Amino acid sequence: MENLCMERALETFRLDPAKWGVNVQTLSGSPANLALYTALLDVHDRIMALDLPHGGHLSHGYQTDTKKVSMISKFFTSMPYRLDEKTGLIDYDELEKFAQRFRPKLLICGYSAYPRHFDFARLRAIADSVGAILHCDMAHVAGLVAAGVHPSPFELCDVVTTTSHKTLRGPRGAMIFYRLGQKGVGKSGNPVMYDFKDKINATVFPGLQGGPHNHIIAGLAVALRQAQTEEYKQYQQQVVKNSKALADELIKLGYNLVSGGTDNHLVLLDLRSKGINGNKTEKVCDHAAISLNKNTVRSAGYLARGFKR
Repeated sequence: MENLCMERALETFRLDPAKWGVNVQTLSGSPANLALYTALLDVHDRIMALDLPHGGHLSHGYQTDTKKVSMISKFFTSMPYRLDEKTGLIDYDELEKFAQRFRPKLLICGYSAYPRHFDFARLRAIADSVGAILHCDMAHVAGLVAAGVHPSPFELCDVVTTTSHKTLRGPRGAMIFYRLGQKGVGKSGNPVMYDFKDKINATVFPGLQGGPHNHIIAGLAVALRQAQTEEYKQYQQQVVKNSKALADELIKLGYNLVSGGTDNHLVLLDLRSKGINGNKTEKVCDHAAISLNKNTVRSAGYLARGFKR
């Protein structure tokens, strides 16, 4: 069953099994990220990721001025990159400047509330310029990637993690994808090989977990098979169309959207100009049977509205 699930994972994202491998045993997204970083980094190694108040995720090393919030921020030294305050888009020029000074061993592209595509080519160039591993956490857009309606991180990233229960529509679990084969040529002319597989698999088990949840792996195998169907692709295409239509109508109604629109399934409203906050909006919408979640926007200390379709 596990081998079938691994085969379907590679098939779903159109990956060559000679160039990519996958671990399907991790229990959820944050444990998958912890396993990945533990496998590839030493304690206190440096990582860079999108700041949580700017749309990033807790498991990417988020910390406040007074507290290291997640275990990843305790084990590793993290530096955030941020959005441009005016455009709501990732400031890649500023990211590059920080990377040149900070010299991270791992550069992370992933988010929980960013409605635009990543520029994977720019991130690859930045990672290469400082000798960093490029990791994409595609948990929120995995279903869109599977359907081909979102740029694939696999073309340029070294390792990719994802949950299986968001847009992928599977059971609660996670996967870690890693490159295989030759990475390049060393100074002596000998081939340099990727060494991710054994490190990652040994860190997941027995490093951080005991036995895998085989009932979850079986359910994930079913979800991955569904993700290969034409019906699924049409569904994800409609998700993006619906998201963009919602964004357009909200703009017409005078609402301010972070980044001015959306490229994916997320629509993030900045409600400060309306004199209300995301916390209050979330509670009111709950009474109308509308499921939303509040989210921070790029000015610290304010809450905004995060819509998911």
